[in-house]
Amino acid sequence: MPPPGVCLNIMEARNKHDGYGSITNPNRFFGQDYHQLKEYCVTRKVKFIDDVFPPDRSSIGQGILSPSDLARVVWLRPAKIAHNPSFVLHGISRFDFGQGVLGNCWFLASIGALTFQNHVLRQVVPLGQTFDESYCGMFHFRFWRFGRWVDVVIDDKLPTIKGRLIFVHSKNQNEFWAALLEKAYAKVCGSYTDMCAGTPAEAMMDFTGGVHMCIQLSEPPPQLWELMCRAARSGSLMSCGTPQRETSSLTLSPNGLVLGHAYTVTGVKQMMSRGTVVHLVRLWNPWGKGEWKGDWSDRSSLWQTVSSHDRETCLSVADDGEFWMTMEDLCKFYTVFDICGTGPDFLDENSSCRWETLTYEGRWVAGTTAGGCTNNRDSFWTNPQYRVDICGEYSERDGEKNTLVSLMQNHDKRNRHLVQNLHIGFSIFEFKAQRGKFPASFFSTHAPVAQTKTFMNAREVMELLFLKPGEYLIVPSSFNPNETASFILTIHSRIETHCYENSGHHKHERVEKAKKVMNAQEDENKRVFFRQYSDKYEEVDAEQLQIILNDDILKGDLKSGGFSIDACRSMVALMDTSITGKLNSKEFIYLWNKVVTYKDIFFRTDVSRTGTLSLSELRNAFLASGMNVSDDMLNLMALRYGASSGHMTLESFISLIIRVDCMSKIFKRLSDGKAMTLQESEWMYVSMYT
Repeated sequence: MPPPGVCLNIMEARNKHDGYGSITNPNRFFGQDYHQLKEYCVTRKVKFIDDVFPPDRSSIGQGILSPSDLARVVWLRPAKIAHNPSFVLHGISRFDFGQGVLGNCWFLASIGALTFQNHVLRQVVPLGQTFDESYCGMFHFRFWRFGRWVDVVIDDKLPTIKGRLIFVHSKNQNEFWAALLEKAYAKVCGSYTDMCAGTPAEAMMDFTGGVHMCIQLSEPPPQLWELMCRAARSGSLMSCGTPQRETSSLTLSPNGLVLGHAYTVTGVKQMMSRGTVVHLVRLWNPWGKGEWKGDWSDRSSLWQTVSSHDRETCLSVADDGEFWMTMEDLCKFYTVFDICGTGPDFLDENSSCRWETLTYEGRWVAGTTAGGCTNNRDSFWTNPQYRVDICGEYSERDGEKNTLVSLMQNHDKRNRHLVQNLHIGFSIFEFKAQRGKFPASFFSTHAPVAQTKTFMNAREVMELLFLKPGEYLIVPSSFNPNETASFILTIHSRIETHCYENSGHHKHERVEKAKKVMNAQEDENKRVFFRQYSDKYEEVDAEQLQIILNDDILKGDLKSGGFSIDACRSMVALMDTSITGKLNSKEFIYLWNKVVTYKDIFFRTDVSRTGTLSLSELRNAFLASGMNVSDDMLNLMALRYGASSGHMTLESFISLIIRVDCMSKIFKRLSDGKAMTLQESEWMYVSMYT
């Protein structure tokens, strides 16, 4: 049984800080350690079988094969498929492999781009894996998954029908790197079926873990050719896609292009034709056949208008799926162009310029930090906020941009087909000399200086911007409010930039902080009342406290049955200074005063007059109590103490805020103000009672 999620999050944050999850020290996918597993198998002379992604129909998934074909599938190791299997034969090339029955041309297009960049290829496909003496039926690959690199271990049993691979297969039947890479990615996605339909940018990002730029070719940037050339020189992966038809089926158009299809960009070349400069782009169809029939296609007469050197270097007349076309035709017949690089260098024509990258992980939670877009004036401010300080001097030269902001949805679904992308985007505001989380009044008087053009239901949205030096606030959001999801916000800047999450130190104009009023006579009356319920030692236990709270102190205010015995035991433990399991007079009166104070705050912040707090009202209740809580903490509190309806009762609110107050005081007493060190017995002592 793994540890609770809160513990796992802390462990992950610490591991990331220590370098785990980097390309040189990737996380182990599902905890599988390649080297330990291989040593175990080699030592015992057994072949590895992966119990996480087993060689059975669950790993194929539903819908891609008919029931009759699914029943005929046999999982075979390469030695049972070919007489002399090899991981790689004569190097890795885009012409090595062909697509199987799976509709994952988007993935194959990204593999095609990967084969051009050896530095990226070595990251994803650790070379040196063989079928030689240390072979034990196990291989591993590395992918970037939402901010972290993972090492994915697989067995080499591949699905076949009548001894033939049914998914990706190499044209040389003895070569298996492509089929094994596809299996590893299928494991990451949840099954082979989960790889159906997608965009090359998704896989290219998972291959590079770097910078993605998506260009809509209906409105290409003026410097598109220069950008493509820089991307090619920097070793970036590039792809493009033709427009979708009304149906999901692929359609061959008269010009030879397949509609709704992904293509790999394999080269760019500037040539002279009849005294005129032409900008040519080389594309590859991952089917390995089917090519463009227009200008500059393989048999176009235009090739006779260029130098013999250019013709011999670039022209290859073969039905291998690869062809040339002009950049103008690319923009005419394709809709989207994606670039993924290991870094942002391709964005800048100045090769000596150094870009900085800042990454933050956040979460929208319905009711607390999922405020929706700027159309939702009352709730937009509750979204996560990030302050960005752009320093130094910078001038906008010829429309140059200096900042790329990316927002990616971070999914926790095991199966890719279960992922439902929200419509997401972000807004950027400029401000001066303001501290704390920005309230609703700020956004009603300030317009964004930049924002995503549209909210898209894509894995990632980005904008390349010019931001002059100054202070900015970036607010990522979903289009609709109250939609729960995790995200990764990445800021690439070519000048010095500082950024931090902005949910601490809240300010709010409308909620007054609770005031403490000392009244000696009132406390004496409470002591008299206490003696009516206390035992002979003048103490009350949890059962007596439950009666007092439900039947006397809060009678008529409770809407859901009152405090449970567990809640009362918790409050006794938090207030019990003598560790007797009971409260004395002083402790009881202290608790009573707290309960009354928090009850007043509850009803003062219940502006909807429902007798419960909505989760947005909960934020105001903490403000009124004088406590600052981060968005992350508020989200946890809502999950732990809120009802499924998204509201919190008076009992839950009092239990919650008393615990927050006491645990904060415990930390201050036992820590140096920043960190706390406890022995195991001390940790168990504190956690098991309080």
